[in-house]
Amino acid sequence: MTRRVLLVEDDEQMRSSTAQALELAGFAVEPLASGEEALALAGPGFAGAVVSDIRMPGMDGMTLLGRLHEIDPEIPVILVTGHAEVPLAVEAIRGGAYDFIEKPFVVQELATVIRRAIDHRGLVLENRRLRAVAGKRDDVEARLPGRTQVMVDLRYRLRAIGASDADALVIGPTGAGKEVVARTLHDISARAGRPFIAINCAALPEALIESELFGHEVGAFPGALRPRYGKFEHARGGTILLDEIGSMPLELQAKLLRVLQERTITRLGSNDPVALDVRFVAVSKADLEELVAQGRFREDLFWRLNVAVLHVPPLSARREDIPLLFLQLLREAAARHNRPEREAPAAFLSGLAAREWPGNVRELRNLAERFVLGLEGVELGTAQGARLADRVAAFERSLIAGAIAAHDGKLRPVYETLGISRKTLYEKMQKYGLDRRLILDSAEDEPG
Repeated sequence: MTRRVLLVEDDEQMRSSTAQALELAGFAVEPLASGEEALALAGPGFAGAVVSDIRMPGMDGMTLLGRLHEIDPEIPVILVTGHAEVPLAVEAIRGGAYDFIEKPFVVQELATVIRRAIDHRGLVLENRRLRAVAGKRDDVEARLPGRTQVMVDLRYRLRAIGASDADALVIGPTGAGKEVVARTLHDISARAGRPFIAINCAALPEALIESELFGHEVGAFPGALRPRYGKFEHARGGTILLDEIGSMPLELQAKLLRVLQERTITRLGSNDPVALDVRFVAVSKADLEELVAQGRFREDLFWRLNVAVLHVPPLSARREDIPLLFLQLLREAAARHNRPEREAPAAFLSGLAAREWPGNVRELRNLAERFVLGLEGVELGTAQGARLADRVAAFERSLIAGAIAAHDGKLRPVYETLGISRKTLYEKMQKYGLDRRLILDSAEDEPG
């Protein structure tokens, strides 16, 4: 097991010497000069410990402790303090710090505390995994299935953010399920019974953007013959999804920032502010930090949104989930199209995990749709295996249908003759779309 340590220390000499000593003690140390760097590396699945000085320019150790526990309240944070700062350290312990070490410290003492913290962290993460696998599936798990650590972490963080009323930012590649995450965030929140308004920032008509979002009064512009609520007001008490936030024009970004800060809007043609009770969830497939560097996204808006962040992984980061996810998508597609479920050969399922999925879950869902509908282009591992599976299914279906017809629709002699249970017969009839009434009607129509 790799014993990972994020060492946060602004003094370069102290940082270097402490890192070297901890590496000799068997730790994998990442020396960091600021708390911001630690926040970028620590997530809900972080399996190590954070060691931070309290006194640092910019973000101090106490602030870092609070920010880390917004991500995951069980990340072990060990604070390093001077003698005069013991009362502050005690306060930090009450606020959730794992332990504190006084300067000057003996490295062996620090190493012992870190080992204990990392061992405890390992137990916390293992318990989470066990609960995720063995526990009862809730709605979040049904919407975002998967047993890989990245999905366990995503669901954990989603539930934590959902329980709050904080604005959120959802980041992920095309087709990964960002909209599903955003909708789930709304549905598990206290705002679930209120509107969920989705706004595609890339599709807003430029000439009418402000009117669409903020609304307008009569005469605000030519053609404004009656007052109109904007989408922001329509979402009162609920959630606003800002899809493709990176595509929002810079001028509008400034106005959105003001809305986020003040929680009021002003309709076009009016000077009266309107209070706004909504939660904003921004979604982006683009790297917003890169857009900031390019001057295409406001830095102040980025930092306003970059608090409660949910990263949705691509399928390539959760390959172990792909076969089970495909089977779930198959069941959903079969129910949607009122078709019997088709069995997917093992060779086909294992092949899915090895494939690249540039379209991610959306691409996998499309494949499930084609599979259920029996459309061309669905490859089932080897052609021989596919033909055999289909032949076996066709034979079994024919056998059951023939037995139902032979026994005039009476099911008891059917399952007794076939040597299967009543439950199994019902399941196979459902699987193959067999209706005994239709079978009997068909048998009566056949020439004698």
